[in-house]
Amino acid sequence: MWKPPERIKYTAVEDDWPDRAEAAASLLFSPLRVGPLSLAQRTWVPAMVPWRSNEAGEVTDDVLQWYERFARGKPGVIVVEATGIRDVPSGPLLRIGDDRYIPGLAKLAETVRRASGGETRLLIQLIDFLSIRRRPEPGKFLDRFLQITPAHRRALDLVDAPEASVRERLHELDPEALQAVLSAKEWEDMQYGYRERVTDTQVPAIAELPQTLPGLFARAASRAQQAGFDGVELHYAHAYTMASFLSATNTRNDGYGGSREQRVRLPLEVYESVREATGPDFAVGCRFLSDEIVSGGSDLADARYFAHQFAAAGMDFLSLSRGGKFDDAKQPKVGWAAYPYTGKSGYECMPGYISDQQGPFGRNIGPVESIRQHLRESGLATPLVVAGGIFGFKAAEEILQRGQADIIGLARQALADPDWFEKVRTGCGAEVIVCRYSNYCEGLDQKHKQVTCELWDRKDLDEPGIALSHDGKRRLLAPLWKPTL
Repeated sequence: MWKPPERIKYTAVEDDWPDRAEAAASLLFSPLRVGPLSLAQRTWVPAMVPWRSNEAGEVTDDVLQWYERFARGKPGVIVVEATGIRDVPSGPLLRIGDDRYIPGLAKLAETVRRASGGETRLLIQLIDFLSIRRRPEPGKFLDRFLQITPAHRRALDLVDAPEASVRERLHELDPEALQAVLSAKEWEDMQYGYRERVTDTQVPAIAELPQTLPGLFARAASRAQQAGFDGVELHYAHAYTMASFLSATNTRNDGYGGSREQRVRLPLEVYESVREATGPDFAVGCRFLSDEIVSGGSDLADARYFAHQFAAAGMDFLSLSRGGKFDDAKQPKVGWAAYPYTGKSGYECMPGYISDQQGPFGRNIGPVESIRQHLRESGLATPLVVAGGIFGFKAAEEILQRGQADIIGLARQALADPDWFEKVRTGCGAEVIVCRYSNYCEGLDQKHKQVTCELWDRKDLDEPGIALSHDGKRRLLAPLWKPTL
């Protein structure tokens, strides 16, 4: 993963925890209305991908236990991981692309409701993603995946030669000469692995995304509603389909790319279809980026515009992230797929303890404050969720008191200590396990391993009945908290 060149090491330290009375009087632990939902507190566990499902995308026992563990901490909201809206194989990631998933998702909703005593609202994040393949061996790419074209033949002066001879000649070229013969896209496919883009409108299925996606999202949201979820979060962030439509790099010429007005068109149409399918009593919002952090990408000015459009359309909440793009991802190893959190934009999404002068904590607060101010000046009161390097009560409360955001998201900190919310609320903040921001969890995610936290995954491995990782070396859930008071 990319790290700032300054490489300044930071330590997350919090020694100013509230007592029970101070927590009760805080904004953080006060109620908030989010569309049709009443939150007991202004805390939020953003969607994380724990790799707990199976190849069929089903709700497994591991999935149930994972979310039950978070629910025991009683945060205001838990957002279930990015869940695929298509009924297509996508590894051990949750899916919601068919009615057969409804019973399992209903069991998940009931599990969270029971474990939190009904205090935690449950959303599910709906995602669409395009095809991406692993980086091939160069020889295999030239033999099997490269389609020989007249351009290749002309470049090699082999216009009438058999295809086998053309491929043989390509094998003989040094890298510089080979790059000159291949198109930019062919070279990238060989060096990084094939990846579809929303601008690949020569592919019929991609050209038709504006016609197919609203229905896919709407049907997925309807299934979530039938399963008992309180709402959905539309995934318009990072490296995936909807974020790519919003991106300034989207140059489609069919009315869904180019200007901001056209780039936001499909996300608004998706939202409208979801709202029509679910009605006003079901929360619908989205997660999108305050800044893409890539050359030529969307920036804060774009985000302010998009936020205004989403809020004016009636979204119940807006959750802000940043970065996490394929555009600046590092070249993967042969046999690996590109990972959108390895470049500078990935760092901004999940900043670690090795950082620059700004440090890794709260890097998204300023941008979210700017977006919120823009909405309030426009008379729009949509709640905004801020996340990214927030781990202590004092910082969280100050964000709310200053009007920089309306809800505090804790992802890695909630993973480090799922009981953060109850510990702080009951005056036991000194017992909180503070995240180190080493991104150990992110490293597991990149390898598609079951995500855990280094602060607890090797503790009490002989404890009776605990679930272990596939290799048997790590526990899958944080030890249960036993209050000292």
